[in-house]
Amino acid sequence: MTTCPLCASPHSRHFHRDAQRDYYRCENCRLAFVPPEQRLAPEQEKAVYDQHQNRPDDPGYRRFLARLFEPLKSRLAPGARGLDFGAGPGPTLSVMFEEAGHPMAIYDPFYAPDPAVLERRYDFITATEVVEHLFAPGDEFERLVSLLPGDGWLGLMTKRLTSEEAFTRWHYILDPTHVCFFSEASFEWLAGRFGMHVEFPAADVALLQKR
Repeated sequence: MTTCPLCASPHSRHFHRDAQRDYYRCENCRLAFVPPEQRLAPEQEKAVYDQHQNRPDDPGYRRFLARLFEPLKSRLAPGARGLDFGAGPGPTLSVMFEEAGHPMAIYDPFYAPDPAVLERRYDFITATEVVEHLFAPGDEFERLVSLLPGDGWLGLMTKRLTSEEAFTRWHYILDPTHVCFFSEASFEWLAGRFGMHVEFPAADVALLQKR
């Protein structure tokens, strides 16, 4: 049996295999995932991330991030403090929030690995194109939610799994660093697990708020 890395259920079934990897889907939280033995080693992961060319002065990249930035910003109190988790080699979302008056911290296990950042509390936390890379998303979400106050926000951007048929033709699974694939049902499970409300303001955005 393959244990789900999000909800820890043992009830997952194999539903797809391509030339590179196998894919399982959890019957409980509906997460699809790659088994641990088929993940990249850390140095292989970083070699892929080093190729990313994201920069704060790139208007196209800012437009992409605006799909999360705009709906989350509209829900924040003035001066709310945030954390950009998994900021990558070219932190940009944090710059956008700081320009809007929100002090930001950044954390990334490869490019900004300061553990002290994960011991503070924040009014909101963002993770854009991050959760699909997590080896242990259940543990990571538990840690992140613990850093939020009673009405804090968690803003996530990741492409969502819509159907198992579409999954087999999905370009998103071709990236070898993508190991977890969330559906709306996965985020609804996550919201229930942590007593949060979830909204889907865009096809690849989920906003969760503590209740």
